[in-house]
Amino acid sequence: MMASQDCILPGATLGVFGGGQLGRMFVMAATRMGYRTIIFCPEGDAPAGQIAHEHIVADYEDVQAVRSFAGQCDAITLEFENVPVSAIEEASHLAPVRPGREVLAISQDRLLERAFLSSHQLPTSPYAVVRSAQQCVAAVERLGLPVVLKSARMGYDGRGQRRITEPAQIEPAWQAIGTDAALCEAWVNYQCELSVLVARSPGGQLRTFGPIENDHAHHILDISSVPARIGADVEHRAVELARKVAHAIGLEGLLCVEMFLDSQGQLLINELAPRPHNSGHLTIEACDTSQFEQQVRAVCNLPLGDMTLRRPAAMANLLGDIWSRGEPAWGAMLGTPGAHLHLYGKSPPQPGRKMGHVTVMSDSAQQAREHALLARQMLQPIVTGHVEQGDTSCNGNNAKASPDEAAQVLAKE
Repeated sequence: MMASQDCILPGATLGVFGGGQLGRMFVMAATRMGYRTIIFCPEGDAPAGQIAHEHIVADYEDVQAVRSFAGQCDAITLEFENVPVSAIEEASHLAPVRPGREVLAISQDRLLERAFLSSHQLPTSPYAVVRSAQQCVAAVERLGLPVVLKSARMGYDGRGQRRITEPAQIEPAWQAIGTDAALCEAWVNYQCELSVLVARSPGGQLRTFGPIENDHAHHILDISSVPARIGADVEHRAVELARKVAHAIGLEGLLCVEMFLDSQGQLLINELAPRPHNSGHLTIEACDTSQFEQQVRAVCNLPLGDMTLRRPAAMANLLGDIWSRGEPAWGAMLGTPGAHLHLYGKSPPQPGRKMGHVTVMSDSAQQAREHALLARQMLQPIVTGHVEQGDTSCNGNNAKASPDEAAQVLAKE
């Protein structure tokens, strides 16, 4: 086993816990850099497993399988945070796991995450830990309405969350999330949601990217863009906040710090994700070093890469809703100047399921956002008189352009 400060050079084997699209894009970056990759996840036809050198299909709690996997790896990383801590502990006896046990344990439990942030005087919205509907009633009395009730574990894309706007909703909300521990947090009136990517190597080198501006539709990330439409002071404070988190948590690897800019101009940390992030996909085209290559570099203790933004960029998610009336019009999008298509190898397409994304670069963040949305709209025929489900534009603007109009706008780039 290598010493913690040794570099893990191309030709070595990198393991990944998790087989989704984040692992898939990590494998692409690692393979291009000359590494061998092994995926470990329970799903047989996982997006990352389709292209990795090896795919071990086993349960995360299968100790023997974890040992066999780790024994073949020079270093291991994560592509999602809901891997059992026990698997990370077992693997770490045989290979360095980055990020490690402590980072994983904090980020996969909202109660531990808030306790960690609070203990380091890192700002969050007011909150209370609740373990019953009665405790939730008391929390609401202290925090005021509205609040958001979030399960302690396993919640993402709006799952395990309920917004409470009146007292009569407390009991049904508690029953709906189906947990014995939850976070009850005050509703944040925010100007925008931001994310900052931060990479830190075992040797202590640190690089950031962002802030990235994010808009959601139906609790799922819809579009992300850089530069964020915020002032220089807010940008500086967001980056410094992410750096503080990375140092406080002892990061080795890649971390996304999600935060709100509230109506008073304060930054409040919402969540930590110890892995690449959906909002950072645009770095593939927009930076010399993508978030996935940066993850490889950080995990291997190599010099971290330059993530300076080449040009304003935006990324729009492609959900399974786009397939609702047949195969999307890929030719229309791929004939569009400046549109970069990424599909994740998932099947079947389902409403709300992230199937891919499209990235567009332009002269401004606003223009890039508009063009990314137009490129996405070209994938399906327009139905007069209503808006397609799952095709919600940023800032509440659902106006559609025809494929010909979209092509004309994008061709001007």
